[in-house]
Parts: sequence; C-alpha cells; structure tokens
Amino acid sequence: MKNLAPQITRQRLLIEGYYDIKVDKKIIKKYFDTITKSLGLRAYGSPIIHCADGMGKDINSGYDAFVPLIDSGIYLGAWTKERFLSIVIYTCKRFDNKKAIEATKAFWKIKTIESKAF
Repeated sequence: MKNLAPQITRQRLLIEGYYDIKVDKKIIKKYFDTITKSLGLRAYGSPIIHCADGMGKDINSGYDAFVPLIDSGIYLGAWTKERFLSIVIYTCKRFDNKKAIEATKAFWKIKTIESKAF
C-alpha cells in the first residue's frame, strides 16, 4: 500500500481471537479503559456501544463498539454466540503493537490470537 500522506503519522492494528469471558457493555467499557491506559492513548469521549442481538442473523449477535481517541479511535466487534472478537486500533500516535496484543489477550482470556499491523 502506497503511503499517500507520509507527513501524517498513522498506525493500524487488527486483533482477532476467540474470547473466554462473559461480554456486556460494562466489560467493553473496562477493556477500552484498560487498552487506552496500556498504550498511553487518551479518549476524549465515552465509548459508543450497541448490542445487535436479535437484529439480524443469529450468528452475528453481539456488540459493536467504538471509543474516540484524541489520536483517532478503537473499534471492537464481539460476536456473543461464537465468542469471537475483532478489534481495530487506529491512531495518529505510535504505540507498541506487542503491548496491545498482550493486553488484549490477557483481558479477554484469548488462547489463540491473530493480529496484523498495517
């Protein structure tokens, strides 16, 4: 991918895995607090969390969530039936990918985790 704006710092990290804890809005808020503190990122608003249970295909039941950061944002999708998690951290500030992966794996009790920085 060509860097169209080299003067603008951008870092993206996709993290996915099957989680082993009970998920609800309170847990998602706690994760956003944990990950932002772990990476030294600052939220400037409250997380937006939607529960999509019963609104579409049963397999897609779960949560969509986003927390706005001063330096961009974090999206989280949690499929409750499958216990699958997909997170995109997008920032205009450098952060430690390994720390983000380790903090996410520990918080969600993920045994096998996949990630891709881009």
